[in-house]
Amino acid sequence: MLTQAQINYPTVVNKAFQRGEKLTYRIHYGFIDAVVATIEVKEENKLFANRSTYHVVGIGRSKGTFDFFFKVRDRYESYIDETAMIPWFFGRRVDEGGYRISQDYVFNHPAKKVNANGKMVNILENTQDMISGFYLVRTMNLGASRENQIYTVPTIVDGEMYQLQIKFKGRETIKTEFGRVTCLKFVPVVQKGRIFKHEEDLIVWISDDANHIPLRAKAEILFGSIKLDLISCSGLVNKMVAAR
Repeated sequence: MLTQAQINYPTVVNKAFQRGEKLTYRIHYGFIDAVVATIEVKEENKLFANRSTYHVVGIGRSKGTFDFFFKVRDRYESYIDETAMIPWFFGRRVDEGGYRISQDYVFNHPAKKVNANGKMVNILENTQDMISGFYLVRTMNLGASRENQIYTVPTIVDGEMYQLQIKFKGRETIKTEFGRVTCLKFVPVVQKGRIFKHEEDLIVWISDDANHIPLRAKAEILFGSIKLDLISCSGLVNKMVAAR
């Protein structure tokens, strides 16, 4: 078996985010202002396999009248290798209207395996989780994307391996809480039939600057529509660039 010293981990240059960054989103279900979500890179630096990590925590909580009828208490977290941008641990606690999910994934990248709630799952090289993949994509040179170019990220979701594909659809300037911002428009190619009617029913707008912050997302799902908008941010590495 290979030792940690014998593993050739990738080296990813990150100029997009840093410890202390916090993004806050408002989520609408149809016309209802339903959930506030935050995703934060904590200040701590915990070592996994003697390697520094980013600790990223995402929290979602329902609000107002929606909270009375459909309580949401979600927590996602990932410890992401600071240099290689691969996860070492992923945790997921979902409680949505009484529907509950509890997941703990421990990654063994040298062996290409994940301990997913006690079940050993074979993974591909540099496999991501639901959080780490989002931050890996932010480090990429997205501004050089060609229309309809597809990025592929090996990702484990619900104990199964997927080749997550993200298609670039061009640039678009949108109105936001921060003024007009030019964005890169991406369509993650999703699994139709489970939640989505079609493979391209999810659209994400990412700031066309060095931060690559997701500013907006829209999804058409089997039982309605969801919209997510960034409403505040702090701890950014780079100043957000407004549209000219």
